[in-house]
Amino acid sequence: MNAPDIAPLLAPALDQALLQLDHQLERFSDCFPGDTSIGGRYQPRALPGFAAGANAGWTSGFWTGQLLLAYALTDAPRYIDAALPQLASFEQRQRDGIDLEHHDLGFLYLLTSAAADRLLNLPDARAAAMGAADRLLARFLPGAGVIQSWGAIGDQEQGGRVIIDGAMNLPLLHWASRISGRAEYRTVARSHLARSLPHLVRPDGASYHTFHFDPATGAPRHASTHQGLNHDSCWARGQAWGIYGLALNHRHLPDMGLLEQAMRMADYYLARLPQDSLCLWDLNLDHASGEPRDSSATAIAVCGLLDIAEQLPDGTARQHYHAQALRQLAALTEHCCARQPQHDGLITQGVYHRLARIGVSEATLWGDYYYLEALARVQHKLAPFGA
Repeated sequence: MNAPDIAPLLAPALDQALLQLDHQLERFSDCFPGDTSIGGRYQPRALPGFAAGANAGWTSGFWTGQLLLAYALTDAPRYIDAALPQLASFEQRQRDGIDLEHHDLGFLYLLTSAAADRLLNLPDARAAAMGAADRLLARFLPGAGVIQSWGAIGDQEQGGRVIIDGAMNLPLLHWASRISGRAEYRTVARSHLARSLPHLVRPDGASYHTFHFDPATGAPRHASTHQGLNHDSCWARGQAWGIYGLALNHRHLPDMGLLEQAMRMADYYLARLPQDSLCLWDLNLDHASGEPRDSSATAIAVCGLLDIAEQLPDGTARQHYHAQALRQLAALTEHCCARQPQHDGLITQGVYHRLARIGVSEATLWGDYYYLEALARVQHKLAPFGA
């Protein structure tokens, strides 16, 4: 499908996405859905040690973020009415330090509290996002020069471990630096990228999911995967996080060559897409393997490609990445668009953790979020909350 043929598909796709969102408002205004649908249906999130529907885990921000995106698109009060009690829960979660011993503070607070500060000028929302940025800053290991991704600082197993997804959380530090006028937030983001990227991104543009440093000295240890096919494969969602994360960070650190690295990662990703433009869950899988697609990785990559194109000067490269983004977005609308009453969520065929058989061929909160963001960016030129 050529890029000019795609535009007419996107307006009805956005309408359908908002309709899907509306179907879930009543159920999930005072609680949070799980990471993924189960049999096509989102249920209140269930995590050990927490009440059903509690604001816990790393993905709850994608639900509230969808509500704020929908409000930014429509000005409809129903989305803010649903989001306000959730924003209060993010404030409490930050104050009490509830399930925040990880790096996904950007996903949790940039798309919710920081976005609410931008849209609604809520002082408590700004304070919550700044508190989250301080927690992310506290995860920096000075000897290693990186932000530890998982586990408490001092954790023997996770100490010094970084993951490619971390690039997507660093914009919270850039936001905090701009809001506060304090340079250390951005300095830490720069250090993390400079230290980790040479070990996470390979010369051919493929990414490792995770890399282990000595937490005290920064000596490089080894690469590994948590959700990919194997340690040396290229997990599709990780690759997509890297593409988009590096493009977003380039906006704040233009001297680091991050846009060129994002393009290199994008080229590797695009070269391994099947004919229908929907990536398999690991890019090293044979297209004829029968393994599932991951629509969530595709949606993230679309946003990354749009961001790359937006930052390039007019010319062939800009047109190329924009056209590739539109082609994949059209594939999502054609093959993955969710509809009631069969499915909750916005897009089907997402994958959380294939080898653990968690959330396979289901809707995912992050897939829904980035699909809605992609439609909003293309249709309404809406700036991403993570920029």
